[in-house]
Amino acid sequence: MNIPYLYDAGALIAIDNNDRRMWARHHLALEDGRDIHIPAVVVSQAWRDSRRQVRLGKFLTGCRIEPVRLETAEAAGILCGKARTSDVVDATVAVMAAGLGAIIWTSDPDDIHALIDAQDTKPAPVIRTV
Repeated sequence: MNIPYLYDAGALIAIDNNDRRMWARHHLALEDGRDIHIPAVVVSQAWRDSRRQVRLGKFLTGCRIEPVRLETAEAAGILCGKARTSDVVDATVAVMAAGLGAIIWTSDPDDIHALIDAQDTKPAPVIRTV
């Protein structure tokens, strides 16, 4: 069984910028049979112009774009309160990753670590830097 990956906006921005390391990580994940999850709100953070972001659009078709359901939204809001932050998108990433048992790929490891610590989930999601 492969542990799924969950990408935050930093991973999507890296893909959009044609970052070779991120592309390599992604291809290896697919070769390993990992599921790739992206919260829909993360797409909102990274998406700006369909005409300019053709590469990102194609990339997203191979990922599982996850809707944010009421339970996740509530948990992310509670987590923001516990962590004393207002970044609901990062909180959503932390909540979804904990629920999936996923490895988080992020460009903001400090912010995600603070949320994971406040979440106090065992086992805590693993964080990797883009």
